[in-house]
Amino acid sequence: MDLHLVVALSSHGFGHIGQTAPIIVALQKQLPDLRVTIRSNAPRAKLLERFGQNIDIQQTNTDIGMIQASALQVSENESAEAYRDFHTHWEDKVSAEASQLSALGANLVLANVPYLALAGAKRANIPSIAMCSLNWADIYQHYFLGVRAEADNIFQQILTAYQSADLFLRLTPAMSMPDLHNTKLIGPVAQLGKNRKAEITRQIGLPPDQRLVMLSLGGMDLQLPVNSWPRQPGLRFIVPASWHSRHPDTIDLECLNMPFADVLASCDALIAKPGYGSFVEAACLGIPVLYLQRKNWPEIDCLVDWLKQHGRCTEIQPDDFATGNIVNILETLCENKAPTPPHPNGIEQATEIIIHELARISD
Repeated sequence: MDLHLVVALSSHGFGHIGQTAPIIVALQKQLPDLRVTIRSNAPRAKLLERFGQNIDIQQTNTDIGMIQASALQVSENESAEAYRDFHTHWEDKVSAEASQLSALGANLVLANVPYLALAGAKRANIPSIAMCSLNWADIYQHYFLGVRAEADNIFQQILTAYQSADLFLRLTPAMSMPDLHNTKLIGPVAQLGKNRKAEITRQIGLPPDQRLVMLSLGGMDLQLPVNSWPRQPGLRFIVPASWHSRHPDTIDLECLNMPFADVLASCDALIAKPGYGSFVEAACLGIPVLYLQRKNWPEIDCLVDWLKQHGRCTEIQPDDFATGNIVNILETLCENKAPTPPHPNGIEQATEIIIHELARISD
């Protein structure tokens, strides 16, 4: 029996892709006949880069996530209005989702972490698994419960959808999710690349004593103030080409013609906002992290606490960040003793669970 796995992905940054892609790649190695369809509004090129070519893609709005004013700040009013609109005629939306999943011939739905897909799967009698380090019920509750008149009803609809999943895999480091009773905690998940620093050094003529530093905001649209930074002795910064950086110490990521995972694995340090993908990949690679504060984001404590335990990290203060005063901070951080990098064993654990569920379905 040829099985069809439909994967619903939030497009709120690239963290949901980073959590899911290694598991799908591992699944397809063990089940080469498994058909996989990705339903997401994430950029097609990014999906193909991370998941590979052996997938079908349906570009669709799977959920709201949170509307961002910037990579570090949520637009609360705009997000609340988006949720209100998304939940208007909710039951009709659930029925439409159920019809679409049935028309696809889905045997199993894996959601990271769109709840409409789970509600639709339940209505269509299709087994489903949710998987993420967070859920949008907890995020919505944090910002809006007790603040907006419609919030309690929307929160209950989101919570019910997550509860309808056969299982919710909480990826370490994860929020506690006290309102969900179908969760299972598994290990960290990270898509680790290959260290190709020697190749990058030859390509760009990098002196051997210089450090490569990745600047990444996980798919969020915020340009860091690198153009106003002074020259940084001993450092070269890898930045997205979309920033149009004119700083002499920056290198456009896309000019390297390498997968993002390989470039990150080749770096000596990372400057990032707190996010699951950036933090876990850096920890598993043993790469130190300078992170920007992400105020009032409810996931931040579990991420930072975990990285402090399993990696090297320091919060960069706003004034130092704005002025580019980071050379000494990075030097100290890189010289700190590195703990033993954690192993992303959540990949094997999640793969085993999904294969077991697919085997049960095919019986």
